[in-house]
Amino acid sequence: MIRVFGTGTGAPPTPEAVRAVAGATLVVGARRHLDAGALPAGAGRVVLGPLAPALDRIGKHLAEDDGARVVVLASGDPGFFGIVRALAERFGPSALDVRPGAPSIAVAFARLGLPWDDAVVVSAHGRDPRTAVNVCFAHPKVAVLTGPGAGPAELAAGLLYRSEERTLVVATALGDPEHERVERLTPHEAAGREWPDPVSVVLCLDESRALSPVRTVAGPAVGPAGWALDEAEFEHRDSMITKFEVRALALARLGPRTGDLVWDIGAGSGSVAVECARLGAAAVAVEKTVDGVERIRANAAAHGVYVRAVHGAAPIVLSDLADPDAVFIGGGGHELPAIVTACARRARRAVVVAVAALDRVGPVRSALAAAGLEPEGVLLQSSRLAPLPGDVTRLAAANPVFLLWGVRPAAGANEGATQ
Repeated sequence: MIRVFGTGTGAPPTPEAVRAVAGATLVVGARRHLDAGALPAGAGRVVLGPLAPALDRIGKHLAEDDGARVVVLASGDPGFFGIVRALAERFGPSALDVRPGAPSIAVAFARLGLPWDDAVVVSAHGRDPRTAVNVCFAHPKVAVLTGPGAGPAELAAGLLYRSEERTLVVATALGDPEHERVERLTPHEAAGREWPDPVSVVLCLDESRALSPVRTVAGPAVGPAGWALDEAEFEHRDSMITKFEVRALALARLGPRTGDLVWDIGAGSGSVAVECARLGAAAVAVEKTVDGVERIRANAAAHGVYVRAVHGAAPIVLSDLADPDAVFIGGGGHELPAIVTACARRARRAVVVAVAALDRVGPVRSALAAAGLEPEGVLLQSSRLAPLPGDVTRLAAANPVFLLWGVRPAAGANEGATQ
């Protein structure tokens, strides 16, 4: 049996943990945990760094000693983005006896007097911080577990100029009576600071929405009951809006999800950006008209989501935006091939383009292919049921639309196909 004790945040070890360490033949933990514990003479000691060597040492110790008693000391709740996952994968859940402590996230929210059952939690420890930045951009209450190269400054730098209504709460050395600090800052203030260890957790809040209604499911808001909303659900000008039949397939090809960043170019009413935000993605809507920008903001507010509306013309303004996972292009005029090229070069996963004119299909497909995406497309023709006098129904044809898309091949896909 491997006994795993969460040390809690600033709490002294429990009597049970002290007894377990006293009788251990091998103790594993961060240096501060090992230095603070009274390890028995002759007991092995493993300082946690890279997990693989530590797991190998535990496995070797268990194999060589029939009376092995392994104790692992971890911060907070070791089953929450902690070492329990690696231990269970290597030795099996039945080999573990886990006693959790209070997670740093719970303590940080407690310091603010806020509930956290509606918070989105994302780990940036050992990961690219862009996912954490996108989650903070899209959701009103986020807790980020930090790590080297993905701390408060890096998180704040990713949020600068992207989400003006966010407050960062940096919780440092939680539980330490001498060094604990909980600070509220703007992204600009946090980006300009040097942050010493140990930063426990960073909270990113839209404080106007920090208290959500009572929920029955923890985590981010439950996904929408439907998508491809009717055009009447959005403010729009002169029917300048992506029709719901087109939007449905566009969303399927964009695949917006929590952690993604999606651009909506030539956004008009912002219907695609709003729908992507409702599905959990961070969304940027680029629109060249001032009234269109205001319309996008109004539509986002009406649907309870955040969309960053950028006033300007593509492809010029795209250089100021972070690289997207997916892009929808619903406008562009004579600049369309250049816009598609700029977007396709930077999109990590897919670009979707809606065009009405047949003569634009070829240039769009060529631009997608030239950027390394695999182009596909369909002609969408639909007719909606419409009433006539005398309780009669007719078919009202909508204008046909070409929906074209390009998907970036998965790494190694071509090699696998040839083997």
